[in-house]
Amino acid sequence: MAWFVKHETFTAETADLALAQRRPYLEAHRAWVEQEAKAGRRIRSGFLVDAQRRPGGGGLLIFEAASFTEALEWVQQDPMIQAGLVSWTLQEWIPVSGDGWP
Repeated sequence: MAWFVKHETFTAETADLALAQRRPYLEAHRAWVEQEAKAGRRIRSGFLVDAQRRPGGGGLLIFEAASFTEALEWVQQDPMIQAGLVSWTLQEWIPVSGDGWP
């Protein structure tokens, strides 16, 4: 299995929405990630903040998949992507050093 990283940022239109308008989509995304983790997918999800811990840098989803094709097909099921609320990229990540995680 290989590791993949999806980086996403809100589109300008999404960023203009009030948090209350974005919240249902964020909750659907979190529920999807939790469901996938419970189903056995190795996955980590979170958002990026600045030096004052303010969000706005986007989010990262790090997960395992058998191939880039599988990763792409799977990540396109993300409710945030399906709703067109984010711009995103997908890359394979090849860890070369660290403490053993992932």
